[in-house]
Amino acid sequence: MRGAVRKIGRALHLPFTGTARGIRKATHAHGAGESGLGKLIELHAVNGAGDVMITIALASTVFFSVPTDEARGRVALYLAITMAPFTLLAPVIGPLLDRLPHGRRAAMAGSMLARALLALVLSSAVVSGSLQLYPAALGVLVASKAYGVVRSAVVPRLLPARFSLVKANSRVTLAGLLATAAAAPVGAGLQTIGPRWPLFGAFVLYVTGMFLSFSMPRKVDSAKGESKALLAADEEHLHGPGKRQRRPGLRTVGPAVTHALGANASLKALSGFLIFFLAFLLREHPMTGQSAAVSLGIVGVAAGAGNALGTAVGAWLKARAPEIIIVTVVAVVLGVAITSAIFFGAVMTAFLAAVAGFAQALSKLSLDATIQRDVPEAVRTSAFARSETLLQVAWVLGGAIGIALPLNGALGLSVAAGIVAVGWLTTVRGLLAAARGGAGRSARVA
Repeated sequence: MRGAVRKIGRALHLPFTGTARGIRKATHAHGAGESGLGKLIELHAVNGAGDVMITIALASTVFFSVPTDEARGRVALYLAITMAPFTLLAPVIGPLLDRLPHGRRAAMAGSMLARALLALVLSSAVVSGSLQLYPAALGVLVASKAYGVVRSAVVPRLLPARFSLVKANSRVTLAGLLATAAAAPVGAGLQTIGPRWPLFGAFVLYVTGMFLSFSMPRKVDSAKGESKALLAADEEHLHGPGKRQRRPGLRTVGPAVTHALGANASLKALSGFLIFFLAFLLREHPMTGQSAAVSLGIVGVAAGAGNALGTAVGAWLKARAPEIIIVTVVAVVLGVAITSAIFFGAVMTAFLAAVAGFAQALSKLSLDATIQRDVPEAVRTSAFARSETLLQVAWVLGGAIGIALPLNGALGLSVAAGIVAVGWLTTVRGLLAAARGGAGRSARVA
């Protein structure tokens, strides 16, 4: 009898242990386990799953629970109370984290703990409808971005042998996307039980992430050879009066980095614009024969699939010139956006979302490769922090434009094309010149 019980227990236990072993084998492959990168991959997967639970709960409360006109006002209020302050806080996050080079594991754990506690606050706010929802959502956003910039700073410390930074970032990002895709239906199922339940799920995930943060290698907290990256040359007095030395910043290490950052900012602004504009447009004017929820789901799946494909392709293209990749993908997005505006319809809208997701992922990986190549190691991790905050500000500005526009599809996608055109036209010459001349391939100090 006992033997039969053990066999049944093993049979029931095997799917879970087998899945866990399979995930661990995938995340720790090719030296990622020995270097510690596998731990970061698992942590980022937990982070992505927790964030999507929060997103589902807030979207259901702020967006889907009320008529369209009221929802638009609520989302505008949400942007005003959470995103607007964040645009002021985001540039401060990087410099603050620069002061914590020896506490990166604690910083990531603190971000997880803060979001876990704020998820509990939100679980009360989504039921009562109180205004504490908005400052709590702002806190979640700030904590999430703080985690993001620390994660970018950590990756160079965990590179396995023969791994490029773009390949490592591809694996980390792809893990987050896969976890998000897996957690989304779970979050939707919890939402059907009650508006609090996705937030309870987020609480559990973030607490798990807090413990995973401390499981990473101690070398994550090392700051050996690092200093701060500045957005412009910063003159400092050295060796007595009258002697100055310029420290390298993003503008002084070569034009490729700043032009790549500008192009990525246009794609990030496009992402924010499409999220908010299409959310209201498709709710008011869903695709033919489809409900608003299904229409939004189609566009969301298209964007997610494009993003995942771009992340996967990024590893394959890691040896190619990143400037050429950025110029090409932004040009493709611009062409698709113009075509979508002229021939506005359901198919073209979904196609634009997919192409924008693909281009954003591939362009971001190319930006990472450019920073890895052109920014000296002494300031590289700080440079990642600065670039992440600037890209988030671009996303906020794009979202604000999407909220302000009237719900006219052709007009909206024309504005989307304009956003991409500005980014492409202002950076294409610099990127092509950098690619041709090899500008910025070696670190320069002004």
